[in-house]
Amino acid sequence: MTRVHLSSPDITPHEEQRVLDAIRSGWVAPLGPDVNAFERAMAARVGAGHAVALSSGTAALHLVLVSWGVGPGDHVPTSTLTFAATANAISYTGATPVFIDSDPATGNIDPALLDDAIARLRADGKDVPAIVPVDLLGRCADYAAIAAVAARHGVKVLSDSAESLGARSGDVLAGSFGDAAILSFNGNKIMTTSGGGMVMTDDAALADHVHFLSTQAREPAAHYEHKQIGYNYRLSNLLAGLGRAQLERLDRMIARRRQHRAMYAELFAPVDGVEIFQRAGDEQDNCWLTAILVDADTTGWSSGDLLTHLATHDIESRPLWKPMHLQPVFAGHPQVTSGAAEHLFHTGLSLPSGSALTTEELGRVTGAISGFLGMS
Repeated sequence: MTRVHLSSPDITPHEEQRVLDAIRSGWVAPLGPDVNAFERAMAARVGAGHAVALSSGTAALHLVLVSWGVGPGDHVPTSTLTFAATANAISYTGATPVFIDSDPATGNIDPALLDDAIARLRADGKDVPAIVPVDLLGRCADYAAIAAVAARHGVKVLSDSAESLGARSGDVLAGSFGDAAILSFNGNKIMTTSGGGMVMTDDAALADHVHFLSTQAREPAAHYEHKQIGYNYRLSNLLAGLGRAQLERLDRMIARRRQHRAMYAELFAPVDGVEIFQRAGDEQDNCWLTAILVDADTTGWSSGDLLTHLATHDIESRPLWKPMHLQPVFAGHPQVTSGAAEHLFHTGLSLPSGSALTTEELGRVTGAISGFLGMS
């Protein structure tokens, strides 16, 4: 019996052919025609002026912050309910991440707490050059409210859209919000290039500088000339071939994940004390991962109990992100918290949601959950 994963890569013969074509083109190193075509296609998809394909979403976060001159002494507010890469990238620059709690309904950054945090930091004489809101599990943050906060305080916005490609907030598409945005194409994301990421921006100078830094900051000379510290962060042409094929199938993959969410909603509808997280308003989401919230006082069982049961059936499930302000590596970092993210962490459980899930795998998942509910 093979393991059922949360979100396995969804690869078809279409992707295989695109990678083969890239190999046969002779462009097997970073850069090449597939990278250029992938950048153009993604910029068109999200409505951004420029795109720079990189080795990861983390690299994309890092290079935007470096390009903006963020560094030691700066404080950068970000979502506490996120994967560590967001906070790590801020830390790479020498700046201090400041962790902001969540809107309890969506898990995304609370704009009121963000506003308060920036005001407090400025009152204490801290430099706050940028903020990094995060789109959680395929739900866009409240872009309109965040834009108002950023404008009020004169800070740049770097939107971490690693989990939200294909989603929107009102009329604004994920990947197009802010002064810059980043995407991730890690193996478990809504679409994948195995590993990879991208910077999206309307700022041509920023895109050029990110491109420059990502190729080891090599100056235009016949020999190797370097005046700045650079990074080896570019995306392979082979992986870009994979990404082009995935992008062409993106809408179908999102539709498949949306079907899974509807399935879970029907499965848990009769169960008092369980709700589908982010279900309200999810017509604008990409439904990357479907999660439930469990009120153990009502159900008589916890999200951890269900996780343990699914594990015995070789089915992967996972709590929501452990908030960054609770992570040992960030102990003592500044935070503005309300308890919302901690509550979501303790009650939330992400369930298998990938577009590559087979009928047999879905049957195993629903059968295991039904068996658990029947025993509880």
